[in-house]
Amino acid sequence: MALADKTPHEVALALPAPLRKPAEIVIDHIRHGTFQRSMSVLVMGTSLVSGLEVGYEHYRGSYSNPVMYTPVVLSGVLTIAGATSFMSRKMAKTFLRYIAWTTLIDGIIGFGFHIRGIARKPGGWRMPIVNVVMGPPLFAPLLFGTSAYLGVIASYLQREEDHGPRAQRLEAEAATGPADFRKEIATGQFQKHFCVVTAAATVCCGLEVWYSHYKDNFKYRVQWSPILVAPVLLAAAIGGFKSKRIADTLLPIASAAAIVNGLVGSYYHVRGILNRPGGRKKPVYNVLYGPPIFAPMLFAACGLFGMMAYFMRREKR
Repeated sequence: MALADKTPHEVALALPAPLRKPAEIVIDHIRHGTFQRSMSVLVMGTSLVSGLEVGYEHYRGSYSNPVMYTPVVLSGVLTIAGATSFMSRKMAKTFLRYIAWTTLIDGIIGFGFHIRGIARKPGGWRMPIVNVVMGPPLFAPLLFGTSAYLGVIASYLQREEDHGPRAQRLEAEAATGPADFRKEIATGQFQKHFCVVTAAATVCCGLEVWYSHYKDNFKYRVQWSPILVAPVLLAAAIGGFKSKRIADTLLPIASAAAIVNGLVGSYYHVRGILNRPGGRKKPVYNVLYGPPIFAPMLFAACGLFGMMAYFMRREKR
């Protein structure tokens, strides 16, 4: 609740003295779009996790279709692109951008294949709830695009070393020139854009969580928690798009709740894997056939999107 009705800089001032100055520096970089290196590291980490998640999910499907290899390969390439973009501005604007867009397109194509997979099950779309719950995870390919989307954003950001006069010149150009989403991203002025992305990711992830926990018959009461948090985050993201006040009040609280919930969910998923027969003695088997170990982090990523929207400045359009 300490975030409510406070600007990001006011939140930084409320932190303990040793953390205050570093927090102010980080927030200032985010609000002016000068954090390309940091975002590249985030892309590298999220694409590696996404690749592992997709890899073992498709392994369970025996890679029955060659197209199932594409997200695994692309996630590896995107991980490399994130690493090289940390070191090179040119790689961020070329290699990372092209690979990120390719991975996003692959996620959309994968979504089409998952729709087809559900349609091919007995009863097809005439039995939507049963076949969505028991068929291929419908929204997983779109959620796979999370790291790719971050890669696209990273490719348009400025470097940390640009913070200062260079960033100020670009911001002056953006203020006087025609509306351009690339300059808005580069200058940290895309709060409404991030609100839309947060809302879309929350819908996909919330439904994914619902039918995943539904398959488990909501055995534990904690499985209801993301189902309850998701609508709040969705409402906050939609409200944040329409109102700066909501973006500065409800959105950071709902986003923080989603991040914490994702971290707690990760603990429960790890515990569920360890409680399976064999536990630590059969790690590969239990990770493959136990609760999806990285899935809760996708829900936390929705909260991360919302929190970034809170830190961003609003578009002038």
